[in-house]
Amino acid sequence: MIALSDEDRAAIDAAVSAALERLRERAAPLGAGAVALADAAAAAGADGKRLRPRLVVAAFRALVGDDTSTSEPALWQVAAAFEVLHTAFVVHDDLIDRDLERRGIPNVGGRFRTRALQFGATSSDAALLGDAAAVLAGDLLLAEASRLIATADLSIAVRTELFAILDDAILVSVAGELADVENTLRSDVPDTDDLLDVARAKTAAYTFEAPLLAGAALAGASLAARAELAPAAADLGLAFQLVDDLIGTFGTRRQAGREPGADLREAKRTPLIGLARRRDAWPQVESALAVAHTGPIAIRRAQRELEASGARDDVEALVHAALHRARARAASPDLPTPAVALLSRIAAVIEERIP
Repeated sequence: MIALSDEDRAAIDAAVSAALERLRERAAPLGAGAVALADAAAAAGADGKRLRPRLVVAAFRALVGDDTSTSEPALWQVAAAFEVLHTAFVVHDDLIDRDLERRGIPNVGGRFRTRALQFGATSSDAALLGDAAAVLAGDLLLAEASRLIATADLSIAVRTELFAILDDAILVSVAGELADVENTLRSDVPDTDDLLDVARAKTAAYTFEAPLLAGAALAGASLAARAELAPAAADLGLAFQLVDDLIGTFGTRRQAGREPGADLREAKRTPLIGLARRRDAWPQVESALAVAHTGPIAIRRAQRELEASGARDDVEALVHAALHRARARAASPDLPTPAVALLSRIAAVIEERIP
């Protein structure tokens, strides 16, 4: 998504790998179970797209002036922290969604279920171990994300600001994830505005706002620049999440990284569903959604009904509106030209992801 130099990309990968390898090294004296847990956590963070650390570095490069005191090693370490944070959320999200695979291979829960079965455990006990391992691996990764910022070579003022950004990102994302699960359990469909708030909270805070603001803090960007950057990042995050919702409903296995139509199978209450409820075709959509969990044929029917209702077009319109707002913010004279170009590139790539 973000164009960086080969050197920047290599430095990000090296910093993330070093953090994950540290978990392995520290687990080694603690027994086979701890080693397996560290290995599973490290595998969860391997070969990712590195979107969030790339945003940290890209924002730093776009906003840095001549007076920044941030060293290159500190930049990589903070960037890695946001990738490790993302990995922690992915591990916990898979547990919440009861997924046992990620990108076509067993995730933490899947690996530990297999481990338990090899010990002769029952299927229910294996599920218990898999769930416990997912909770614990996510906890390890959250602690590691904090450690990376705590030990980076930064001024007290910048470190304090980074922890405030991290703290907000975690709290808002947790609140959004909880609301998302609660919405799934409701018999009714919440208002579309409420579902949009959840979409913002789940992704915008830690995927776009936090990394971009972290890069700005490291760069010593002006308060005026940050005031324009924050709402633009929020709109980019909303657009990104709405596209993810479209991918989770209509995307291919390659696009989604799991079975097509997973959001329909799991009865996710996304803005797509809220918008469908406003349409005259809602009775047909609701009927199709009620049985979408039964298999691929039912999922394809639900996809057809949602598309025919016009809800898919409504979501795409919201995506384009959010990106328009972000581009308008990017035109502010308070943002330097490289930052304007960065926000415009991000908006263009989000549009390209629409399935």
